[in-house]
Order: sequence, then C-alpha cells, then structure tokens
Amino acid sequence: MRIISLGTNGWYDTETGNTVCTLIETDDYFIILDAGNGIHKIGQYVTSKKPIYIFLSHFHLDHIAGFHILNKFNFSQGINIYGQVGTKNILNTIINEPYTVPFNKLPFKVKIYELSEGMHNIPFLVECKSLLHSSMCLGYRFELDGKIITYCSDTGVCENAIELAKDADLLITECSYKSGQNCKKWPHLNPEDAVQIARRANAKKLALIHFDANIYRSLDERINVQKKMKRLFKNLIVMFDNLEIVI
Repeated sequence: MRIISLGTNGWYDTETGNTVCTLIETDDYFIILDAGNGIHKIGQYVTSKKPIYIFLSHFHLDHIAGFHILNKFNFSQGINIYGQVGTKNILNTIINEPYTVPFNKLPFKVKIYELSEGMHNIPFLVECKSLLHSSMCLGYRFELDGKIITYCSDTGVCENAIELAKDADLLITECSYKSGQNCKKWPHLNPEDAVQIARRANAKKLALIHFDANIYRSLDERINVQKKMKRLFKNLIVMFDNLEIVI
C-alpha cells in the first residue's frame, strides 16, 4: 500500500507545499483524503481504472478548494465523494456556478454520499467519528489490505481521535501548531499533542501533515519537529509534498 502526500500545508499554499490532500493506493482502490489544492497532482498516480474514493474531513476551504481543479481530469470510473451529513448541499452550493464548474458538468460522473458516525462498508470498512474542531469534522479509520490507516485532521486532542487510531498501522494527523502553542477557540495539534494521541492509541507509525502555512514558514521548521519528536516516538514521519511511504 502506497501513501503519497500531495499537499501538506494547512490554510494556504506556499513554497513549502499545497493545501492538504493525501492519496492512498491499495490493491483495489484509490482513496483520497481531503481535497486541498494538492489534488491537482492525482493524475500522476491515478493511472488505472481502480475506483476512486474521496473522504472529506470538513468544509474549511483548504480542505475542499481543490475541487475546482477536477475539470482537468477525465476519469472514466468516476469519483465517489464521502463526507458528513450535509455534504451534498454544501458541495453543490460551493462547487457550482458562478464559482467554478459544477460536478454535473465534469467530463466524468461524481457521486456524493453522506456518512453518519459509526462503521460503514463501502465496500472496504471505514469507521468515522467527530473530532474536536471549530466546526463539525470527521476522523476516519480504514481497514485496507489487512492494515489499519487512521486519518484525523483537523482536531485538538480528543478521545475519538485516540479511539480511531487504536493499534493503527499508520496514524495520519495534523501538526498545525509548534511546541507549546494551543488555542481552545481554534483546536489543532502541536507536535507533542500528536505524539500523545499516537502513544495513547498504540499506533505503530505516525505521519504529520497540515502544517499551518503561517506558523511553519520553511521546511527546515518541519525537519526540526522530526528531529525533536523522534526521541518521543521513533516511528514518526514529517510529511512533505510528494513524499511517498509504503505500509
């Protein structure tokens, strides 16, 4: 199983990367986590007719703005989009004229599905739970090719994130803040928070994404996180755009 970080910035694009988007390629599926501007790179990797599934954490623009890029593609298998209750109405409002090309005018079919919290088989197993954020946000736990992959962005430390990440082979989560930073009105994680979740959940590997573009202004600042945090969690990976890992 390949995991490719197509966008690792939170908030906006800079020279450090595009806004958040992660691609998982399994034996049978392409699974895309959030649709920031990094999604424009999927054509480099989606080169077969395997089904495409996009899972949205929430509707902040750095997680959905990439949808306006989709008309550059022509995926004959179409795309299936999954999100929280209310996803259809919100996406059909924003991804629509006069703002951009609506889904029903793309050169391929797009289907939108709404998920309640709990376990779903679509056809792989995925569990979703609400996270701690300024607006409703879902975290996901996938069972894929005999592995558990957990995705939690954006969130503060919460029990649902820990439950979703329990014994995961890989936890992909955010690192918006630097060490010592936090804000109760705008819940996000700093490096120690992310490690706390991974350790409490007994996750095997931890991948950090969604570095706030206004806080982490250089890649060296991310590298410093890796150097410092690997002492606390040895299987920690700081993600950069276009970095690929294999699970």
